[in-house]
Amino acid sequence: MKNPCLKMRTKENPYEVWEGMGWTWYVLKKWQLDDHKPFARWFCCVTSPFCPQGEYGDVYVNEIVEHATKKEG
Repeated sequence: MKNPCLKMRTKENPYEVWEGMGWTWYVLKKWQLDDHKPFARWFCCVTSPFCPQGEYGDVYVNEIVEHATKKEG
């Protein structure tokens, strides 16, 4: 099965947006189809009180879903 979220998107048009504890994760790319694998990761732009303009990088999926709720996507 082909991964529909493998193509990179911009922060203005993310696949999903997750929010929690003052942080926002803009999911720009998903590396795999199964997000329930132990080391599944997403490429995100993450904004926080410490970095309001956002930082880009890979984030483990379980860290996002454990601390945030899905807002869009």
